[in-house]
Amino acid sequence: MADSDDEPITLSSHALAALQEFYGERDAHADKFEKLKAAAEDQHAGAQPLSMDAFTEDWNESQFWYSDETATLLARQLLDGVREDEVVAVVSAPSVFVALKNLLNAADANTLKPKKVYLLEHDQRFSVFPEFVFYDFQQPIKLPAELKGSVDRIICDPPFLSEDCQTKAALTVRWMSRSTPRLIVCTGERMETLVTKLYRSLGAQTTTYEPVHARGLSNEFYCYANFECDAWKFREGGK
Repeated sequence: MADSDDEPITLSSHALAALQEFYGERDAHADKFEKLKAAAEDQHAGAQPLSMDAFTEDWNESQFWYSDETATLLARQLLDGVREDEVVAVVSAPSVFVALKNLLNAADANTLKPKKVYLLEHDQRFSVFPEFVFYDFQQPIKLPAELKGSVDRIICDPPFLSEDCQTKAALTVRWMSRSTPRLIVCTGERMETLVTKLYRSLGAQTTTYEPVHARGLSNEFYCYANFECDAWKFREGGK
C-alpha cells in the first residue's frame, strides 16, 4: 500500500474558487503596478493621470491613503503661488504626491512649476517615481545632502501617532527647511499639543480643515499649517 504522504492533495470546489480568485486579483494588481510604473516614467504633460489603486495600504507601515479629494486639495494648497526656483518635499504622504504629480502634469505651459519635487517615503514600491528618496523617520536626517536647508514647501504626515515619530519627523522638516517654508502637517488630533509645540518656530497652527481618508480612519485627523487659505482658517482656541 502506498504511503498516505504520497497521496495527492485535493481541494474542495470552494477552496479552488477562492484560490483562483486570489491569483486573479494578484495578477490584476501586478498589471496595474506595471502600468503605473510606465506612467511614472512618462514625464510629459497630458500623460494619463496617475492613481493610488496599484498601491495597497500596508497597515504594518501605518499606511492610510487620503481620499482623492483630500489629496488633491492638499497638493493644490502646497503648490499655490509656487515659483520656478522653489523646491517641494512630500514627507510620508504618497497619495498627496500622486495628486501633486497629476496637477503638474495637467498644467498648461504658462503655469509656474517648482524647480524640484521630492517624495520622502519608506515604502520602496514608490521608487518607481524618479522623485523618490528613501526615508526612515528613525534616522531623520539620513538624507541626501542637497536637501539640507533647500526646501521651500513641505507637507508631512508622520506615519505613527507617537511622540518619538512626531519629534523625529519635525526634525526632518526643520533640517530641510529654507528659512520659513510653506508648511502643512497632517496627523492625529491627539497630537495637537505636541505638533504645535514642535512647529511653533515655523508658525504652524491648528486649522479648521480635517483630512478624509479613502477607507476611513478611527483616529480624528487634523491639518496643521502656517498659513490660511480658501480651504481653511486657523481654528479658534487651537493650541
